[in-house]
Amino acid sequence: MSTFRDLTVYKKAFQLAMEVFKISKGFPDEEKFGLTSQIRRASRSVCSCIGEAYRKRKYEAHFISKSSDADMENTETQVWLDFSLACEYINNESYDKLLNLSEEIGRLINHMIENPKNYFDKRHLKLTTL
Repeated sequence: MSTFRDLTVYKKAFQLAMEVFKISKGFPDEEKFGLTSQIRRASRSVCSCIGEAYRKRKYEAHFISKSSDADMENTETQVWLDFSLACEYINNESYDKLLNLSEEIGRLINHMIENPKNYFDKRHLKLTTL
């Protein structure tokens, strides 16, 4: 891995954020400062937290904390998807597609949290074992 952009979880989270952006373009104007901005912000925050976690990977507690933040933002995205469906701004097919992708992202983030050493900089690990 050379950058956070190479992580499968980042690629999938970015895909989800872009799909949320596209689908939320159809939300009503009265939701501009409510649901539309919230779902876009939460889905984008998953990506930024993953990037931050990657940069903190030399410090296990920081890595886990930022990964946990990504998980929290991913869950918030799911809540806004629930509201989008309940308000009939998206159909069941779109909801299922986006929710399934978000759940996959959640599993990948959980792997990061449970296996932080898999994401550590190998050079740093050698230095700490001396």
